Amino acid sequence: MSEINGETRVVGIFGDPVAHTLSPAMQNAAFAALGLNFVYLPFQVSKADLAAAVAGLRALGLAGVNVTVPHKEAVLPYLDEVAEEARLIGAVNTIVNRGGRLKGYNTDATGFLRAAVEAGFEPRGAAAVVLGAGGAARAVSFALALAGARRIAIFNRTYARAETLAEEVSGATGVWAAALPWDELTKCGVEVMGTANIVVQTTSLGMHPQEAAAPPVPANAFRKEQLVVDLVYNPPRTEFLRLAEKFGARTENGLGMLLYQGAAALELWTGRQAPVAVMREALLRALGQE
Repeated sequence: MSEINGETRVVGIFGDPVAHTLSPAMQNAAFAALGLNFVYLPFQVSKADLAAAVAGLRALGLAGVNVTVPHKEAVLPYLDEVAEEARLIGAVNTIVNRGGRLKGYNTDATGFLRAAVEAGFEPRGAAAVVLGAGGAARAVSFALALAGARRIAIFNRTYARAETLAEEVSGATGVWAAALPWDELTKCGVEVMGTANIVVQTTSLGMHPQEAAAPPVPANAFRKEQLVVDLVYNPPRTEFLRLAEKFGARTENGLGMLLYQGAAALELWTGRQAPVAVMREALLRALGQE
């Protein structure tokens, strides 16, 4: 990061909480590597203050912000324009301010897909299982559908929410998507997950400090040649991933999605190609995983 002065452009992240975010470390390292006079800051924004925060973004001339939990869906009405993919997903995680006009994007979907493909996954014609039906699951499900997945099964503790997501994915993309009850994981998990090319765990189960938690998936539901992704990245290997590895599946944590969604956001704000290697190194340093 260059010295802050009267020409420094400000970007950041709106969320509640945001104290844990690794995005400032990643983005500020990228700005420094590119020689850009930008600074990335965390902004603690409550649900009640979201409208005022977005108005402040415009009034103060911020170049843009990331949007995280719990605001990704709630922020849409306050924007001037929403990119098509973000509109389909129904969630925005990146806002760009161009001359006071705010446009929302969803780089979570882009980030997830780029990380999965980098890990050797071929989305076209794939069968997928998604665990969870929250904001991250929405981005993952639509990313898979738009990239040509053949079918998507969605398990969630609140069945109605999974059902709504499955209906929206099918309605918007034509891809077969179905909701399944969370407690069916122990019964039909072997059949449904065993035939999947990719399994994506999108819930907070297993995240620090509750590392012992994991979805109730049968051990023999995993198989070789299958990619299993857990969007949790702290710890880097969750119990869910350990179990998948035990049965020969290829595994990835959520660090790749975090990296590539951030790279896509930086490119939207600056028009410059993101220094991905620098950003990855900054994330690993922040996590103590160098």
